[in-house]
Amino acid sequence: MFYGLSNYLKNLLPKRLFYRGLLIVAVPIVVLQVTISIVFFDSLWIKTNSGMTRALVSEVKTFVDAYDNDETNKDFIIVLFEDHLGFNIKYEKEKIIPENVPERWFSPVDRSLRRELKNKNLIYWFNTTNFKEVIDLRIKYGDGYFQFYIPRDRLTTSSARLFGLWITLPAFLMIVIAIIFLKNQTRPIIKLAEASEKFGKGEDLEEFRPSGALEIRKAGQEFDKMRKRILRHLNQRSEMLSGISHDLRTPLTRIKLQLAMIKDENLSQKLSSDVDEMEKMLNEYLQFASTGAKDKTETFDLSEQISNLINKYENPNIIKDFNDRIYYNGRKNLINRCVNNLIENSLKFAKKVEVKIEKQQDSIIISISDDGPGIPQEEYENITKPFYKIDKSRSEKKSSVGLGLSIASDIVKSHGGDITFAKSKFDGLEVAISLPF
Repeated sequence: MFYGLSNYLKNLLPKRLFYRGLLIVAVPIVVLQVTISIVFFDSLWIKTNSGMTRALVSEVKTFVDAYDNDETNKDFIIVLFEDHLGFNIKYEKEKIIPENVPERWFSPVDRSLRRELKNKNLIYWFNTTNFKEVIDLRIKYGDGYFQFYIPRDRLTTSSARLFGLWITLPAFLMIVIAIIFLKNQTRPIIKLAEASEKFGKGEDLEEFRPSGALEIRKAGQEFDKMRKRILRHLNQRSEMLSGISHDLRTPLTRIKLQLAMIKDENLSQKLSSDVDEMEKMLNEYLQFASTGAKDKTETFDLSEQISNLINKYENPNIIKDFNDRIYYNGRKNLINRCVNNLIENSLKFAKKVEVKIEKQQDSIIISISDDGPGIPQEEYENITKPFYKIDKSRSEKKSSVGLGLSIASDIVKSHGGDITFAKSKFDGLEVAISLPF
């Protein structure tokens, strides 16, 4: 029960830190203001209005009694009450008092006036809305009724409006100030998140300057240190592989020259093929190491880019299943390299390849399907590992060192996407790339 209630409350609460912080600041202010307002209306305003209404009804009752008991000069009593109490009194003879009193249950003034008139056992009718400054009150007397026009300030005070104004404005001002401060506090966190996202995608990141509170500043400093360590490690890896490649190319060149002098052509051909394979491996190692090379992020026409890539093959067995222009913000050369690796991998083992692009709600899906032998489902998790080969004999026959899918997977993940494998509609392999946008 409590677990379900907890999940329900979590779904109601805002997800962003700014709005959660604003909720923490605003809710106590609103609760405090509502509590003060209730206390004010209950203990001061309502009681004050009740006292004023009781005094007013007593004066009306006094007038009716005095008018009823004085047989000599009734007009004098009317003038007396008009001059000293501010009433405007008129006796409507032989007129029937209205029966239906307007019910305004939400008005404290109406409720108090109705209650006090009933306590004095008066037959009455009143309306507090017909006039802005006065209240129309009618009291049955004899075969007619007295009509009183009473100033509204005899029943209520303007302190409630002033109180509402002064209690609302400071609360609103405090919430505005809180919004400004929360914006300033969350801005460094947003900058840190944006910098982490850019670095995670392999984009160039300008010098990051931590700011904000001490804890946020410390987190930013640690992130910057981590970023520099990772970049140093990547540079060392690239430099090491470049050095190895340079050192190995020299003896390979010498071996090629020596092979050219061997008279046994059969032996020379076998050794030359091994040397060519070694050179190919070196090139692919360097290509794998340079996968994270810096490339500027730009918005480009993804469909046109892949279409041009397919046209370069001049292969009628490569089918394009896309027409609409789809624009994507990423590193164009790396995306081109990723799709190229996947197409080449399919062409090694299949005759028919289909490339499809579709745009979904929050992602772009690039799928490459072929009619090759496919890959067992239990190997899907392994084929993106560097240098992994399912069938070593077949891989060697196709001159592969097991880095094509690894490079493609690294490129996709560096863009925040994902790469999945499934059985294609041609009973081969289908590789689906999901790129968020």
